[in-house]
Amino acid sequence: MVSARLTIDPQFAVGTVNPRLFGSFVEHLGRCVYDGIYEPGHPSADADGFRTDVIELVKELGVSTIRYPGGNFVSGFRWEDSVGPKEQRPRRLDLAWHSTETNEIGMHEFNTWLEKVDSELMLAVNLGTRGTLEALDLLEYSNIRSGTELSDRRAAHGRAEPFSVKMWCLGNEMDGPWQLGHRSAEDYGKIASQTAKAMRQLDPSVELVVCGSSSAHMPTFGEWERVVLTHSYEDVDYISCHAYYEEKNGDLDSFLASATDMDHFIESVVATADHVKAVNGSTKTINISFDEWNVWYLERFHKVDKIEGLDNWPKAPRLLEDMYSVADAVVFGNLLISLLKHADRVTSASLAQLVNVIAPIMTEPGGPAWKQTTFFPFALTSKLAKGVALDVRLEADTYSTDAYGTVPLIDAVATYDADSATTAVFLVNRSRTEEATVTIDLTALDGVIVVDAQTLSDADVYAKNTLEDQDRVGLQPNKSAVVRNGVVEIILPPVSWTALNLG
Repeated sequence: MVSARLTIDPQFAVGTVNPRLFGSFVEHLGRCVYDGIYEPGHPSADADGFRTDVIELVKELGVSTIRYPGGNFVSGFRWEDSVGPKEQRPRRLDLAWHSTETNEIGMHEFNTWLEKVDSELMLAVNLGTRGTLEALDLLEYSNIRSGTELSDRRAAHGRAEPFSVKMWCLGNEMDGPWQLGHRSAEDYGKIASQTAKAMRQLDPSVELVVCGSSSAHMPTFGEWERVVLTHSYEDVDYISCHAYYEEKNGDLDSFLASATDMDHFIESVVATADHVKAVNGSTKTINISFDEWNVWYLERFHKVDKIEGLDNWPKAPRLLEDMYSVADAVVFGNLLISLLKHADRVTSASLAQLVNVIAPIMTEPGGPAWKQTTFFPFALTSKLAKGVALDVRLEADTYSTDAYGTVPLIDAVATYDADSATTAVFLVNRSRTEEATVTIDLTALDGVIVVDAQTLSDADVYAKNTLEDQDRVGLQPNKSAVVRNGVVEIILPPVSWTALNLG
């Protein structure tokens, strides 16, 4: 049997858990918007055409912020297309996903939906095919109350009060050759700095995210961050990270250790940002917005989903509709653990994406909405992870992987909320075959009881929730957790994710 030991002590604080860690991402891609959040003909649709069954699931998921409208989509997006009377909005070809965009859902409609799900908008501007002036126009339209051409245009379009968008992304994945308007780090750093300065002249309160690497495995990784931040360090608040993981060539052992790659990614970007801070003699600290992360079957997209052809530009095609297994959800939960372990510097994150497209929520046109396996770790973590994240001083047995070398079989993080005197512990067992006994030292806390323990696992690690079997996988009570003399002992099944709620 695998064994591990960890210690819970409020003195071992890493950083405050920012609610923005539990953000998500809606892009005009596939069926995320159309047939996902918006389906006017659906039996559950409200007066605005939004699926209320999806709204309830998004609220249960606990999503704090939503990044919009892209993603790769934003680099070809003309924001003016998405406002004004719907019948006058143009249909456009979306080069990023080889689709047709009708612009039925735009700025006003999406903000209406955000109010229904009680989430904050994180807005991306197009620095691919457009630039500083267009970003300023969008900011004026969104955040100035009245008295200007664009703020008055917003009011004429039915919104007297400003959208008051606080968080803005300066483009998307500008390091990627696939991106419309792809630039070198030097060129992007200059336009990002210029745009950030201009936006702050208009609205000094905005929080700005500069594009970091779209992957830690890009050939420019590290140097991209250094050059971009050299130009923009004093102008922005965040640098972005993007990471996706999938099982490759049947190597489940390496896949289950994917979070070790995320850890390295975060720590490398932090080191680079702090290097630029030191060189600049700056007094400010740049944090990370990990604004795209998930499990994504990227190889399947290129082999199966990718749309091509001069006369083939479908509306809302079925793209990136990955169906997630128990193993995927365990890795997914482990990625959440990594984000929490770096809560001092990762203060915003966006799960990509929210509905249908590599998403925790799936829908069928005219039919049901259901929870994928990844829904459960996100919903429970967003609910329980409050206060500060703790360094748990983990000691665990290890195993060998082809991709990441020797890694711990158990990974864990804890949070402690002084206001409610509650503690949450999040654990994964990466062993494919063995149960794990985890001992948790709680002697630094008084009178702790186990309020609840929930585990995600299955004898079939590739079990999924599908349209035909929507409840195949879910959380199960873990009744093995016991407290004796200030110590909790809990047994974790093989390939499992567990949340422990302590009071």
